[in-house]
Amino acid sequence: MIVVTGAAGFIGSVLIGRLNKEGFNAIVAVDDFSKEAKKLNYEHKNIKAFVPREQFVEWLAANQQEVEFIFHIGARTDTTEFDREVFNKLNLHYTQAVWQACCRYQIPLVYASSAATYGLGEHGYDDNEAIIPQLKPLNPYGDSKNDFDKWALTQAEKPFFWAGLKFFNVYGPNEYHKGRMASVIWHTYQQIKKNGEMKLFRSHNPDYRDGEQMRDFVYVKDLVEVCMFLMHHRKNSGIYNLGSGKARTFLDLAKNTFKAMQVAENISFVDTPADIRDKYQYFTEANMSKLRSIGYEKPFHTLEEGVADYVTNYLVAEKYY
Repeated sequence: MIVVTGAAGFIGSVLIGRLNKEGFNAIVAVDDFSKEAKKLNYEHKNIKAFVPREQFVEWLAANQQEVEFIFHIGARTDTTEFDREVFNKLNLHYTQAVWQACCRYQIPLVYASSAATYGLGEHGYDDNEAIIPQLKPLNPYGDSKNDFDKWALTQAEKPFFWAGLKFFNVYGPNEYHKGRMASVIWHTYQQIKKNGEMKLFRSHNPDYRDGEQMRDFVYVKDLVEVCMFLMHHRKNSGIYNLGSGKARTFLDLAKNTFKAMQVAENISFVDTPADIRDKYQYFTEANMSKLRSIGYEKPFHTLEEGVADYVTNYLVAEKYY
């Protein structure tokens, strides 16, 4: 059996779909399954067992001999939440318990870290584990992810194979339930559909023109391909970036969404809210050489390719992966 935590969510549900496509149908889905809005993410997938999040560690103790691999994707990801105890419980301590179980039962582990650990990028965006203790995330969510990365690197006992993946700006199908935390592409599509226009944040940095703030946008289909590679690879443990490796502007994103929707461009700018202005990232770009160095060779979707596929085959069609 293969375990996927966060199974009802965006990335976890796409990963289960990808596992099913490769013939892995003995999937153990771990999450809080009480939210009706997430049900369509997983209801048509091949899943052997549903385990409530708070029961998983106990379930694993009883069923560990049947578990081949664990993808720990589940986390509290709300960057606007500032209650550190929430993140300590759900992101740090819970992940520590999963790690310790993987050590005890000799189960390989891939877990979700985040590019939020890089903060304003003072130390760049290289997945060099030596700089992880120096990183300064901008919010409690980023802190919780970096705290776990730091903890994992100091452990004398580790799973025989493990990888932490620093997800950059992920977009794609199955994020319908996320609301304000959904990708900018999802929000762009919704604004264009409703009003025929898109409002982007104005730049408050003299080095960047309006709309030319840059992010590393990575298509969720590429992300799960990396997960599949690591599940089969099972060596070269460590912490890896997972982005496209190419920063693109929000203007590029918006223009490609208009193009995919076959709607004339109508883009305007609004001030970045004052409460986030001083912590706003103007540039992120994953250095992907470390993952490439261990043998991952598949190309990543360009922004043009990813947006076209997402808009045409999922958003317009209201389909799930």
